[in-house]
Amino acid sequence: MSEHISPSATAPLSEWLSYLESLHTSAIDLGLDRVARVGQKGKLTKPAPKVITVAGTNGKGSTCAIIEAILQKAGYKTGVYSSPHLIRYNERVRINGKELDDERHSEAFAAVESLRGDTSLSLFEFGTLSALWLFMDNQIDVAIIEVGLGGRLDATNIVDHDVSVITSLAIDHVDWLGDDIEVIGFEKAGIFRSGKPAVCGQPEPPASVAAHADDIGAELHQVGYQFTYEQQANTWHWQCGAFDLRDLPVPNLPLPNAATALMALGLSELDVTDEQIVEGLRTVTLAGRMQMVSQSPLIILDVAHNPHSAEYLANQISSLKQDADAKVHAVVAMLHDKDISATLDVMKSVVDIWYPASLTGPRAADWQQLVHFLPEYVEGYASPVEAFEAAKTALTWKGDVLIVFGSFHTVGEIADHLAQTE
Repeated sequence: MSEHISPSATAPLSEWLSYLESLHTSAIDLGLDRVARVGQKGKLTKPAPKVITVAGTNGKGSTCAIIEAILQKAGYKTGVYSSPHLIRYNERVRINGKELDDERHSEAFAAVESLRGDTSLSLFEFGTLSALWLFMDNQIDVAIIEVGLGGRLDATNIVDHDVSVITSLAIDHVDWLGDDIEVIGFEKAGIFRSGKPAVCGQPEPPASVAAHADDIGAELHQVGYQFTYEQQANTWHWQCGAFDLRDLPVPNLPLPNAATALMALGLSELDVTDEQIVEGLRTVTLAGRMQMVSQSPLIILDVAHNPHSAEYLANQISSLKQDADAKVHAVVAMLHDKDISATLDVMKSVVDIWYPASLTGPRAADWQQLVHFLPEYVEGYASPVEAFEAAKTALTWKGDVLIVFGSFHTVGEIADHLAQTE
């Protein structure tokens, strides 16, 4: 590793990122020994007085954003670490809802670099430690940490957290976690802590989740049992034992994640009023999740990339479509290690016209792979941006809807394109 000369603390962020990518042979390297050693050396494993860690197949980012929005309304200084990013690396760390300048990230990377000595770290491990350093440096009240992959062996699991959350459980990341839902449940439940509260927002999860909670003495709060919720028209109700919140505003993010977030907050022992919950739910948004970038025509960006998230997206599109004669146009590009067939199958029920596109990179699927699973043969496009521009010109009816989905990469490319053409 010594042939790599590390950048200085004042070097551009781009220089640091290319250096970090060259340091470690694999982008994903599950296991905690190396990252824990560096984290403990830097005293980074308890980055705030209160820490909430969120794992799950879908809904992690939304759940973190809802917790963040409510806590900010309650006057807490929050820090959120999430991944992946859509356009800029800086999106991965938010302090009080705001991204940090490049300079702060370079400074954090330099701090981790000096801590690690000759310990090899992957880019994700390095990024996780630098986020924890930024949390400490900014003296936040509450850290909200999104797990990267799995849970038990994810770099974020070195943190001493107070509340553990599993948002949802489905088969995804088959190359890393396999296709056995019981094994996936065990991996996600690996973030649970003995004697500490844990939340599971997946209805009827695999038995391995409750079994692991029992084994280690974690206090599991399961949706449908310890807490419940129901939607009624434009409001919803949430209940945990005798505690009942009624007539809550429906947020712009999935309701199951909001219900899970409220349970996590309830268990955190943080001081939050009903009014602050209402305000947080009313105002919360998250880039790339049902993100409306135009109202006429209606253009929506959503990072749905597996059957579970596609189902939510399809339902949302059905309810948003104002006119029976309106057509739904879809720009889609995906990674080849996702369940392309099942994801597109879900979306076929709402999409009329398809614009498949190729992504670039080692995990990218090209548009020919997508066409194989579409209802009829259509021409594809070399990039999501090409597909998006073609789809925009084909919107003939004011009630038409254009949805962009399939991957963080897909949405990121379109979001970047829109930002540059504004």
